[in-house]
Amino acid sequence: MFTGRRNVLLLAISQALMLSVVVMAMALGAILGGGLAPDKGYATLPIAVMVIGTAIASMPAAILMRRFGRRTGFLTGAALGLAGSLLCAFALQQRSFALFVSGHLLLGSYQGFANYYRFAAAEATEASHTSRAIAWVIAGGVVAAFLGPQLGQWGRDWVSDGLFVGSYLAQGALSLVSLAILSQLRLKPVAVAHSVAARPLPEILSQPVLQLAILGAAIGYAVMIMVMTATPLAILGCGLPGASVTPVIQWHVVGMFAPSFFTGSLIRRYGAPQVMQIGFVLLLGHVVITLLGIEFLHFLSALILLGVGWNFAFIGGTTLLTQTYRPSEQFKIQAINEFTIFGLAAVATLSAGWLYDRFGWITLNLTVVPLLAIALLATLPLARRLQLPEKPA
Repeated sequence: MFTGRRNVLLLAISQALMLSVVVMAMALGAILGGGLAPDKGYATLPIAVMVIGTAIASMPAAILMRRFGRRTGFLTGAALGLAGSLLCAFALQQRSFALFVSGHLLLGSYQGFANYYRFAAAEATEASHTSRAIAWVIAGGVVAAFLGPQLGQWGRDWVSDGLFVGSYLAQGALSLVSLAILSQLRLKPVAVAHSVAARPLPEILSQPVLQLAILGAAIGYAVMIMVMTATPLAILGCGLPGASVTPVIQWHVVGMFAPSFFTGSLIRRYGAPQVMQIGFVLLLGHVVITLLGIEFLHFLSALILLGVGWNFAFIGGTTLLTQTYRPSEQFKIQAINEFTIFGLAAVATLSAGWLYDRFGWITLNLTVVPLLAIALLATLPLARRLQLPEKPA
């Protein structure tokens, strides 16, 4: 148990560092991209490409970890993060939009590898503690809520010949620290062969529980990231000072990760589908607040609700997913899950800049209502009758 707790702690710290990298990129990517891009409609392209990088990396990451182990995969991801930060810093010096976008692709690939931290935590603990281990690793993002945006501001003027170049250099330092921490992991080899053979993929994917797990997490993530991507542009576009962006993003990220300290307990008590339902209701509540006004407090409260709703949907979906596959099936199903979530998130992020530029903040938020309604309705029948064993037979 001690080794399991140690691994979960190291993974939670690594999660905090990785998400600090991602949050800083989210806070600055669209604003800096708008200054570099030939068309303002491409302002969110760096963020969209970062999410695409996450989706693209999810399959190779699973293959690499299946063959060489989790730790090797995690170290590879952190190295990609370091390379991405350095490329972004160079791009800002050269005023190159193409290089800036390419750097964000590598940052997204880092996240694609790191998204398996939560599965590694689940594998390192007893089945009865799975939801709590997942939640505690995701809770590492609370640090990112403050470290990510502040890192962007602290490094703003560090390099005299390039605004925010120092921010991306500091971001790269976080990946270096993460490499050192991840090298200390002592994870057991994941068994890919098992006494119970893997089922055919269509049979696994036909499970209603698995479909709900993937659908719910994917919709929750897509809604969150589309709105989050456009928020810095909307804050500036509504005439609020640029200083308003940092606290809104910070408290949004707190909303995303702070509930993780008790989300696992809620899932164990009430069930994952019920917690996912609450998440979708909170995400709809975020839309209601955006309709009420465009003052600072409207942005702040709406983005906090957006974060909490995402937390319940994402952790609930991840917990459900771990209950639908056998050890011999885990890499395949985890990879499909990650690719689906971040593939839909990539589409949402690509749409964010265009929707905001063409139709405005209110329309962008109304666009997510049908998706949330579908996700909420999908949980209703399973929430009433779902009774799952800890692991499938």
